Amino acid sequence: MSSAPAGTPLGSAPAPLLSRILLQGRYETTTMLRNGEQLILAVILPLLALVGLTVTPLLDGLGPSRVNIAVPGILALSAMSTAFTGQGISTGFDRRYGVLRFLSTTPLGRAGLILGKVLAVLAVLLIQVLVVTAVALPLGWRPTLGGLLPGLVLLVLGAAAFTALGLLVAGTVRPEATLAITNLLWILFGALGGIVIPAERLPALAQAIVHFLPSGALGQALRDALLYGSVNLAAVFVLLLWTAIAGLAATRWFKWN
Repeated sequence: MSSAPAGTPLGSAPAPLLSRILLQGRYETTTMLRNGEQLILAVILPLLALVGLTVTPLLDGLGPSRVNIAVPGILALSAMSTAFTGQGISTGFDRRYGVLRFLSTTPLGRAGLILGKVLAVLAVLLIQVLVVTAVALPLGWRPTLGGLLPGLVLLVLGAAAFTALGLLVAGTVRPEATLAITNLLWILFGALGGIVIPAERLPALAQAIVHFLPSGALGQALRDALLYGSVNLAAVFVLLLWTAIAGLAATRWFKWN
């Protein structure tokens, strides 16, 4: 009797784990980029918000220019769109149709599947950063050069926090509920969560809580980095805490079918 792993053709051995993860990451990335609804959420809506914030006086008085204040929030919104809403919805429906259960029994394994999704989020996030930058520079965006590297690290940390939250939602509730929850939270975080609009311009009640939300922490951390070249340690701690709590909860309660 053959001892080949489940899902492996007889007489052949599975590819190395790294190769399997890279292939899964490429597949997940391609799937996300081919999905028109996800492209609207991940690219079109953030760009529309960028232009809108640049041509309206909503951000006047908060910094050297409207676009300089707007871009960090738009980058944070892009990360949330891909890592939380996009990944949450796709994972929820993959779970419903048995894709996750099938892939978890192949040589890819559950860990490889999750790492493939993480790679897809990072790949799409890189594309989003390039697109936002290409639009923002002609509009007059001039980031602090010393804040570019910390800003990229913060984006990755924010993506990790939102990916953990997305997987937690997708792995614990029905796909229809995942669709509703992730879209609703995208709207609430985007409008009142401090991710695009700084806390100073939000209602008093929102100002009291946004700094403890992953949206507010990421938005403020990116503004501090790209405007002033500084690292907001309190915001970093909040993001790390959300990543750890959501990650542990997703590991504990995620249902593969």
